[in-house]
Amino acid sequence: MSVFLIKLLQVILSLTILVVIHELGHFLFARLFGVRVERFSLFFGKPLLRYKPKRSDTEFVVGWLPFGGYVEIAGMVDESLNMEQLKQEPQPWEFRTKPAWQRMLIMIGGVCFNLLLAFFIYAMILFKWGDSYIPLEGSKYGMEFNERAEAIGFRDGDVLLRTDDTPLLRFDGDMYRSIAETHTITVLRDGSETTITMPEEFTLFDLQRDDQSFVQFLNPMTLDSVMPESGAALGGLVRGDHIQSINDIPSATWGTFTTVLKQLRQQEAEGGIVNHDLRIAYTRNGMPDTTIVSTDANFMMGVTVALPYTTATDEYGFFASIPAGIAYGWNTLKGYVSDFKYVFTKEGASSLGGFVTIGSLFPSQWNWYNFWMMTAFISIMLAFMNILPIPALDGGHLLFLLFEMITGRKPSDKFLERVQIIGMILLFALMIYANLNDIIRFFF
Repeated sequence: MSVFLIKLLQVILSLTILVVIHELGHFLFARLFGVRVERFSLFFGKPLLRYKPKRSDTEFVVGWLPFGGYVEIAGMVDESLNMEQLKQEPQPWEFRTKPAWQRMLIMIGGVCFNLLLAFFIYAMILFKWGDSYIPLEGSKYGMEFNERAEAIGFRDGDVLLRTDDTPLLRFDGDMYRSIAETHTITVLRDGSETTITMPEEFTLFDLQRDDQSFVQFLNPMTLDSVMPESGAALGGLVRGDHIQSINDIPSATWGTFTTVLKQLRQQEAEGGIVNHDLRIAYTRNGMPDTTIVSTDANFMMGVTVALPYTTATDEYGFFASIPAGIAYGWNTLKGYVSDFKYVFTKEGASSLGGFVTIGSLFPSQWNWYNFWMMTAFISIMLAFMNILPIPALDGGHLLFLLFEMITGRKPSDKFLERVQIIGMILLFALMIYANLNDIIRFFF
């Protein structure tokens, strides 16, 4: 099965689960309060499949456009824009005749179900696979920093201890977020603590601007293995050799080594003529030497180095996994909300992506752990995005309901229809923009 098909199937399955659960939240709360649901639609567009159970007011359909879904609730201005029904005499089974607090619960039902789904998935992941992570204190040689980090004051070999007064325990996304948002970072250098002041206006994007990572584990380029018949083997390299440079460019650590290869690939992608026979300087038993190594089309030479850190796994029983899963999901939500502010920057807007970006998040080989981790994260993301006070989203409806509850004045159906249309136009424009970003990144 091709990589494209594997990713596509994962995206469709994930979105199907998330849409069904989200709309089920609206559906169940509507039925709880006696509100009729005319249609439950998975995806948009002309129905490909439809089914209406006997003695049911709800038609269940599957649309042809695999993006989102909706429930058509009687007496409500929603995606269906069925305004004819609203011109009729209000009925007791309609959304508009229910108290504001019931309508509010119906509207936030989808968001609540997405959050509950994410918490449940995270809990079951912790129960089955545990929580694996890389502890920072387990680094053998400390950390390696790029030129931007060194200009701030970091030095190779520093061990990260804390940001302001918050301990740094794991090498993960939270660590990068803490670095981007802190004022000071304390490191262990040559046995003593050193405090480094971070620049003002430093952001996550500053951690991602350069070819070499801002911070990673310091990993000397001492070869742990050389693949038989590889370019490195044919060039005479053996286990224990320590690479010093590539084409006279210093490459004595894994970070600098991979950065040089990345730059060579980029030069070739931009139309440059790049020689795949690389001049490698190395030491063996302390003695310097050089060799020519022929690399493949991706500049790979067939070597590995030992990992400079250890991993740890926290195991959870079934009952312990539930609160741990909720805590994990809540921390993920806080991180996503914290990062959302970057959307309103130039770099953030250009980084928005559509279906291709979503697909790229899934692995190229089917892996249930990664699939469920991504599904839970997207569920968190959808919950937050849907609660934003934007017309056509759940948060937009909630905004007008709160206005009604506070002022006692209910917006007219005509006003709600107009803002619904405006919101749908904005959402489709955003979707087009995000997918255009994907196209631009792919071709340019």
